[in-house]
Amino acid sequence: MSDTVTASGDQALADDGIDRKLLLGRPHQHHGLLWLTAAIVLFAIFLVGYSLVTNPRFEWGVVFGWFTSERLFTGLLRTLQLTVISMAVGIIVGVLLALARLAPNFIIAGVAAFLVWIFRGVPVFVQLLFWGFIAAIYPRFAIGIPFGPEFFSADANVIITPFLAAILGLGLNEGAYMSEIVRAGLLSVHRGQTEAAKALGMKRFTILRRIVMPQAMKIIIPPTGNQTISMLKTTSLVSVLAFPELLYSAQLVYSANFKTIPLLIAASLWYLLVTSILSLGQFYIERHFNRGTATPGRISRRKAKALRTRTTAQEVQS
Repeated sequence: MSDTVTASGDQALADDGIDRKLLLGRPHQHHGLLWLTAAIVLFAIFLVGYSLVTNPRFEWGVVFGWFTSERLFTGLLRTLQLTVISMAVGIIVGVLLALARLAPNFIIAGVAAFLVWIFRGVPVFVQLLFWGFIAAIYPRFAIGIPFGPEFFSADANVIITPFLAAILGLGLNEGAYMSEIVRAGLLSVHRGQTEAAKALGMKRFTILRRIVMPQAMKIIIPPTGNQTISMLKTTSLVSVLAFPELLYSAQLVYSANFKTIPLLIAASLWYLLVTSILSLGQFYIERHFNRGTATPGRISRRKAKALRTRTTAQEVQS
């Protein structure tokens, strides 16, 4: 009798210690409430879709007419230009601030932490206004010897254009957030690997480039993709500087023809389209850097499926 119990217990356990009976057992689930919730959601979607189609105030003809217009498309190109340049500035500033915060010198680390505190604490809208009105504080910019002669000077309004003010406001604010993302990625790499590389005689820059950064990218890439998508939408705040990006281009149009809602919908459709493309690109980039790393949930499902197949085959043979 004891041998039979032991044999059945051994059959119930897989080679890796997983209880087959627990995996094969399907708990009783109550699907009634789930189906009711799904029906309510579908009905709500139907009502919203019906309203979008039948409400003449949306003026879909005007929406799609301006959606493909040259004016909004030019604004979209400027929005993409702002997004790319601001993210490039943010990533560069973020990496420098992250490395500075991890520096052994407390003065450099303290200054970097202070800059992160400033640019992350002040709203980006306020920063854009500050750079737009920087001429009120510094009417002229000069290059020369401190407290000595000046070699070059120019009007601040000539140098700080609305485009440059937008880049400074968006890029520096993004740099503060990117510094925390990069710093988290660098700290995720075990310190023993850095110490082992130093013991082999590798220089700090080589360690960072060949040991730390390739592993940290798995942590850095996902939030960076989210920050890029957020940056695309944050560029709409640049309209306060009268820079003709996508939203400001739509504002210029509806201020003349008074088609406010159709123009805002047209601009929103462009934002949704570009955001979807960026999300798709983020997915493939994450998959590239996660090569060789399996998802724990997928491993469990594969094991469970294999165990069910193996147990079913054994039951058929017996």
